[in-house]
Amino acid sequence: MNGPPAEDGRTSVPFVTVLASIAGLWLTYFVLTTLRWELLNLGFSQELLWPRVLATLAGIVITIGLWLVLRLFDARPLWAKITAALLLSLPVAVAIAQSNQLIMADATRQLVEQISTQDAGKESDVFTDLPGLGASAGTAVTEAKPVKAAAWQDLTDLVFGRYFMMLAWCALYLALLTGEKARAAERREGAFRRAAKAAELRSLRYQVNPHFLFNTLNSLSALVLTGKTEAAERMIQTISTFYRRSLADDPTSDVPLGEEFALQKLYLDIEGVRFPRRLRAQYRLPEDLEQAKVPGMILQPLVENSVKHAVAPTADLVTITLEARLEYGRVVLTVADNGKQTGEEAAPRAGFGIGLANVRERLEARFGSEASVVSGPVPGGYATVLRLPVVKHSEGPA
Repeated sequence: MNGPPAEDGRTSVPFVTVLASIAGLWLTYFVLTTLRWELLNLGFSQELLWPRVLATLAGIVITIGLWLVLRLFDARPLWAKITAALLLSLPVAVAIAQSNQLIMADATRQLVEQISTQDAGKESDVFTDLPGLGASAGTAVTEAKPVKAAAWQDLTDLVFGRYFMMLAWCALYLALLTGEKARAAERREGAFRRAAKAAELRSLRYQVNPHFLFNTLNSLSALVLTGKTEAAERMIQTISTFYRRSLADDPTSDVPLGEEFALQKLYLDIEGVRFPRRLRAQYRLPEDLEQAKVPGMILQPLVENSVKHAVAPTADLVTITLEARLEYGRVVLTVADNGKQTGEEAAPRAGFGIGLANVRERLEARFGSEASVVSGPVPGGYATVLRLPVVKHSEGPA
């Protein structure tokens, strides 16, 4: 009773919400009838208070019974729900009216006796419609007046009043049910979107792994062919550590920035075996940013690009710099190198392939328009700058 069942796909209003709506309806009725009685200054407030409370509680219980039957139509079309509400409300109204008469019978009898004693020989000033007492009270008191209403007519009036009261609650219940169905549809849509987003992130992340493996195997092959067996052995061990760390994480999850930097250090150590005199790495990671979350291996394609386009083509020493900083409430990540430029200075490097496109798509899938990527030549080399929201936990931006 506490929400939409998962097994059959039905959506229902939580029992707590139903109980609150029923209690609210009858509490409003109780307050209004009590205030009306006091405003009309009809007296006998203490004598009628507890019977009115019991009548209200009985109304709550009977209305819950109406809900137990009405909820069987939750999955039916709207016309079926409305028809059920119209038909079921009538016997419920009769039951409420009858319980009201039974509860108020003793109080009504005592009230009539007091009125007869106090107003002997005079016409009573009490109105024929005694709110909160029920039909019996109205009939009993009107017997002291010249115009008498039949008991069945009083009961009919009470039944009609309760009937429209029940219809009002049924309308409220149907509105609550419609709202729950709308929220359930939103939750399902959100789940589908998250699943699609996770699939996209997973696909993009898996594009990085074979690309990296292809490059490292080429590097390892070059070492073996040139007879550098010790260097090849060190490289194999480092590759093993790199993959053990990189594949241990969920490809859709974020990782602490400190771990991402450590992973890229492993990769550059691998390439350092291949280019011992041409590759130098610098890492600038403030301590307060080590726990900031970023998509796993987001820097990998950018570091590979620097190795491929700056280190491999030259015999000079090239420095690759990985830097993180906080700027205007955003994490700024920079992968830069001082490699010589080829071609036009203003153009991005050719052959970027999967690298930059993969990074852009992953950041867009993860952060939407909140992240940006800028890549191009800078004075003294080449740099790619990522700007991301500050994320302290994997579920979303801070």
